[in-house]
Amino acid sequence: MNIQNNTTESARLLDVGAVAALLGVSSRHVYRLADGGRMPRPLKLGGARRWDRVAVETWIADGCPATATRKTGGPRRG
Repeated sequence: MNIQNNTTESARLLDVGAVAALLGVSSRHVYRLADGGRMPRPLKLGGARRWDRVAVETWIADGCPATATRKTGGPRRG
């Protein structure tokens, strides 16, 4: 029986701490980026959020482009 070790280097799904470490930012900032559509969206597994390692690494390699457009009601005034 072959059991794989799911370390940060080999895991397919990353938790917020692992994503934060890859980016060099805080966990809170990762949530802000994801909620704002500025990085790949996480998968929701029960109450946990996990990011696909390949999607995150591809996003980083592409220069961290925004991944979603926000719908707005027009220009902000104020």
